[in-house]
Amino acid sequence: MNIKFKRLSPNAILPTRAHPTDAGLDLYAVADSTWWRPEYCFLHAGRHVVISTGWAIEIPVGYDGQIRPRSGLALKHGVTVLNAPGTIDSSYRGEIKVVLVNHSCDTFCVDLGAKIAQLVIAKVELPSVVEADELSTTERDAAGFGSTGR
Repeated sequence: MNIKFKRLSPNAILPTRAHPTDAGLDLYAVADSTWWRPEYCFLHAGRHVVISTGWAIEIPVGYDGQIRPRSGLALKHGVTVLNAPGTIDSSYRGEIKVVLVNHSCDTFCVDLGAKIAQLVIAKVELPSVVEADELSTTERDAAGFGSTGR
């Protein structure tokens, strides 16, 4: 499968895999007038920011793009994708943007060209929605939050 990316910014870095068999494509920060400072963006503790990648994407019908956090940013800096996973529908042709949140107590600097998230292309089932008067029963049935113990 080939996925088409359309460059929207001359400074955009094409998404890449660190290793050939990695599921995720690394997404990179690019300059955008809503957050860009001369060299970097400050993501203050407890705040979130939308970061541009400079790319639009064409995802085939039956698939979606999932924007997921980078484990290193989360572990080392407390920075993650706020709406993880963010969903890019196959019909969307706008810019890929990433909502990062800083859960740490320190300000984090997002450098231009920094890896900020990863994009995973996944197969999606498109089931029909059917209203039913009854559902089948199971051993668990309606037991929800906390029902399986600690």
